[in-house]
Amino acid sequence: MTAADTKAAGPPPLTADTPEGDVLTKGIKGPRGTGRPPRKKGASLPYLLILPAIVALAAVYAYPLVKTVIMSFQDMGRRELWTGESPPWVGFDQFTNILGDAEFWQVTVRTVVFMVVCVALTMAIGLLISLLMLRVSTWVRLTLTTALIAAWSMPLLVASSIFRWLADSDYGLINTLIAKVAGEDFLGHNWFLDPLQGFSIIAALVIWGAVPFVVITLYAALTQVPAELEEAAQLDGASALGVFRFVTWPVIKPVFIMVTTLSVIWDFNVFGQIWLLRGNKPEPDYETLGLYSFSKAFTSTSFSQGTAIALVTVVLLSGVAVYYLRQLMKTGEVE
Repeated sequence: MTAADTKAAGPPPLTADTPEGDVLTKGIKGPRGTGRPPRKKGASLPYLLILPAIVALAAVYAYPLVKTVIMSFQDMGRRELWTGESPPWVGFDQFTNILGDAEFWQVTVRTVVFMVVCVALTMAIGLLISLLMLRVSTWVRLTLTTALIAAWSMPLLVASSIFRWLADSDYGLINTLIAKVAGEDFLGHNWFLDPLQGFSIIAALVIWGAVPFVVITLYAALTQVPAELEEAAQLDGASALGVFRFVTWPVIKPVFIMVTTLSVIWDFNVFGQIWLLRGNKPEPDYETLGLYSFSKAFTSTSFSQGTAIALVTVVLLSGVAVYYLRQLMKTGEVE
């Protein structure tokens, strides 16, 4: 045997029967070894760091949540609230009354339709503006970002006052601009006499306040798309739509789903915009689930029914949260 053959063959494999093999294979685990790996030093540090936040959240949310669940199975009215007496237990009667009420389902459908319209327009406008920010000059992008942050940081009370002035029937800017096209007869038009028109103003306020967050988040995701992949797709003859569909969209999809899920939760729970635009006295035609729950609890003094409606709302939104978590798990499996 030559030296080359010896080198190619290599040394004979050691087995557990030989002392050397016993020494070398001792402690070696297979792919499903039963040995426990040594605990890393400081492994519990992350849990200790987030412990104060968990304790604070539990202190703020745990008691109200437990109290809400208990109250939904009781019949608490004004007398029990003032006297401190224990309200009688009624079991699932509150939920039965709610689910059997046609008004509740009407409000639910109104809430869902309003949420879908707001989320769809918010995500579409936000995506278009974020794509535009990739193609403008630096100073235009900085100016646009500053304007978005300024709009995002504006208090809800101030923003609602501005939109009430814009939609004012006598002196509103919207009526003034439309009157220049439709004629002077449009002056004095009250947008809130028709709930459909009124909700268009409310939706404009909601979308205006939500677009900055969507734009900034999606723009940050778009900057992570590899430019060489887009250039390669363009060289292969892909159109602008094809580049977005097959290159850009797979990269920003997880962020887009996250922002959409948050928008669904926020727009489903819209309260302040409707409350302020309707002068703290929203009509029944403008009630969403949040306002409906508030009305039942404090206007009709049926606190237990109001809390039951709030719990039903939480259950409905839990489906959205479950869908979001499943999408995150699928994304992790793909990666």
